[in-house]
Amino acid sequence: MNSGTLNVGIIGCGNISGIYMKNLKAFSRVELVACADREPERAGERAAEFGVTRHADLEALLADSAIDLVLNLTTPDAHGDVGLRALRAGKHLYNEKPLTVELAEAGALLREATARNLMVGCAPDTVLGAGIVRCREIIDSGAIGRPLAGTACFVCPGHESWHPDPDFYYKRGGGPLFDMGPYYLTALITLLGPVRRVTGSARRSHAERTIGSAPRYGEKIEVEVPTHVAGVLDFESGPVVSLLMSFDVHGARLPRIEIYGSEGTISLPDPNTFGGPIALFNAQRGAWTEEGPLRGYDQNSRGLGVAEMACALEEGRPPRASGAIALHVLDIMHALHEASEMSRHVDLETTCTRPEPLSCDWRA
Repeated sequence: MNSGTLNVGIIGCGNISGIYMKNLKAFSRVELVACADREPERAGERAAEFGVTRHADLEALLADSAIDLVLNLTTPDAHGDVGLRALRAGKHLYNEKPLTVELAEAGALLREATARNLMVGCAPDTVLGAGIVRCREIIDSGAIGRPLAGTACFVCPGHESWHPDPDFYYKRGGGPLFDMGPYYLTALITLLGPVRRVTGSARRSHAERTIGSAPRYGEKIEVEVPTHVAGVLDFESGPVVSLLMSFDVHGARLPRIEIYGSEGTISLPDPNTFGGPIALFNAQRGAWTEEGPLRGYDQNSRGLGVAEMACALEEGRPPRASGAIALHVLDIMHALHEASEMSRHVDLETTCTRPEPLSCDWRA
């Protein structure tokens, strides 16, 4: 890290890399200096598109002493291996979600980072956006009283209709819970703190899916993971939240996230975005009101977590989009699958610290 700027190298130049590359160019605290991919021509195309000064294969990027942090945008099954190699090369690490596929892999990553005095961060960083930041302020102000319960719902018919290479959504580490769950669970942890125990049911509704997009239109995909998960989360601070994650629903009118308090309700924006509408219900008035204009990052700002991590390194504190929170999210997701398989509540093996609130006016 030179002169307060964190030099970043991206590994994985697939579908999500474009928005990261675009946004990292706009943050003053980070500089995107290199990218790599298992398909070198793809890395070259991305580098040319976004003006990245150099592109390389994985080994060359990890050997580059000018790179301070590796942003790991590989598919989930590679998050553990690539992340561990980055740490062993002396780089700080920021993984796309989920942190890894297996809990043991995630634990190994965090232990390696601790041993090497390196930092691990993990998506989603949508919780640093204007929407969730403002919701945190509202809840902490007591506007809905004491949080008692909540709902968190994501439903769709699956991603094979639009994604050009959707196989990994239906392999281990995929499915609606591992794909979309991190957005919802990280938002809930940011608002309510860590989870104590879970229970739930999960099913694989179809044995295979048919790709509906080019270039593989009509090709069949074997489904290996549950595609509909219904869970109950008991938070350490008291609230009980119902969770629904599904790739089996063609149409619904469900809230994204709502938190129910002793004095009212807050309806949150989509946690897969950085902004969006916020509505409050006041029990005394018996009426809904819309929250006013948001302040801060309210557009697609993926990469904001990397910029905030640069601040954390400079200030000597944990990042808000931390590896510890991502480990807890991974534990929750595995526990929900286990609860369904074992027909019981499952106590969490991990916990985490609710991140410090971020100011609505914070700028990277």
